[in-house]
Amino acid sequence: MVLILGVSAGAGGARAVLTHSDQPHMPPIDRIHIPRRAGGSIEESVLTAIHRMRAAAADRDEYISGTAVTCRSELQADAIRAAAGQVDFAIVDEPLAQLRYLRFTGLLPATDSVMLYDLGSSGLTITHADCRTETILAGKRSTVLSGNGYDALLRWQLARSGVSTDTHVSREHRESLSRTRVVTATDADTGGRAVLTRSDLAALCEAGLHHSASFVRLLIEETGVQPGALALLGGCTRNPSLRADLAQLIGLPIVYDPEPEYVSARGAVLLCARRPSARLRMARRGVGMIGAAPSSGRRKLLAAVAVTATLGGTVAGLLSNDNSARSPEQGTAPSTAHFIDGAPSWKPR
Repeated sequence: MVLILGVSAGAGGARAVLTHSDQPHMPPIDRIHIPRRAGGSIEESVLTAIHRMRAAAADRDEYISGTAVTCRSELQADAIRAAAGQVDFAIVDEPLAQLRYLRFTGLLPATDSVMLYDLGSSGLTITHADCRTETILAGKRSTVLSGNGYDALLRWQLARSGVSTDTHVSREHRESLSRTRVVTATDADTGGRAVLTRSDLAALCEAGLHHSASFVRLLIEETGVQPGALALLGGCTRNPSLRADLAQLIGLPIVYDPEPEYVSARGAVLLCARRPSARLRMARRGVGMIGAAPSSGRRKLLAAVAVTATLGGTVAGLLSNDNSARSPEQGTAPSTAHFIDGAPSWKPR
C-alpha cells in the first residue's frame, strides 16, 4: 500500500500521522508524538518523527509516497529544510493546513472568515483567515498565554501548598485536568500532597484568557471583517473550562476538534495527498499583518497591550522566574511579561 505522512512542527516537539494516500480523511493507521528534548531543536523532533514513521512503514512493507511538514514561519521552515539535507518533503504554512482540515471535516460553518486560536506549549498564535480565498487577513502571537506558562502557574500554586514538582509532572497534572475535575499532586521528596481542581486551573488561566480575548477583538477591528467562528487548536484547548470561558469572553461560535493537537498534521496529510512536494503558502493581506499594521491600528494595539499586560504578566513572569517558584513569598507572584509583535516588555519594579 502507498502511504502519506503529515507532520506538525511545534515548540514542544513534533506530531505525525500516517494514512493511506487514497484515504487521507480516514483515521490514521499510525501516529507519533516526539517531544522536544531538553537542549534539542524543533527540526530534530521533526526529522526524528519522519525517520520513525518511515521505519514503521518499512516494517509493514509499505511505501510513503509523500511527506508534508507544517511550519509557523519562514525561519522555522528554513531551519527544518537545512537540517533535513536529502530528506524530501513539502513545507506547508500551518494555518493553511489547519484551515483545510477544519473545512474538510465540515467543522467550519458556512462563513467567509474564521479566527484560528492556536494555543501551544510556547505561546498563542491567533490568525484571522479568509475561508474562501485561503488568505491570512491578520495575525498576532503572544507568549503571555502558553502551556508552559500554565505549567509554571501550577507549580507555583503547589509550592504555596508545600508541594514541589518538576515540569514534566506539572504538565501531567494540567493535562489530567482536561479529562477529570480533580487531581492529587504528591511531592516525591517529602510525601506532601495537595489537591488541584479544574476550577483552580481556570482561575490561573483567567488573566491570560482576557489578554487573548483583547487580541482577538483587535484583529477583528484591524481587518474590519467579522469572523464566523473561533477555531480552538493546540493541546491546551482540550480543557473544557478554557473553551467555555473563551466562548463567553469572545462571543463567537466555537469550533473544536476532539484532537486539537493533531489538526495541523491531519491538514498536512490532506495537502500532501494533492501536492506531495510543493511549498504551500497562504496569501497574506497587508492590512493588520505582523509588522505591517496601520499606524492607527498599531496605536490601538499598544494601548490595549498596556491595559492587559498586568493581567498576563503573572504567566510570563513565572516562566522567567521559574527557579524561584518553588519557594515563593506568600501571596506574591512575579510580574514580568514578554510580548511578540513589537509590543513592550514589562518587568517587575
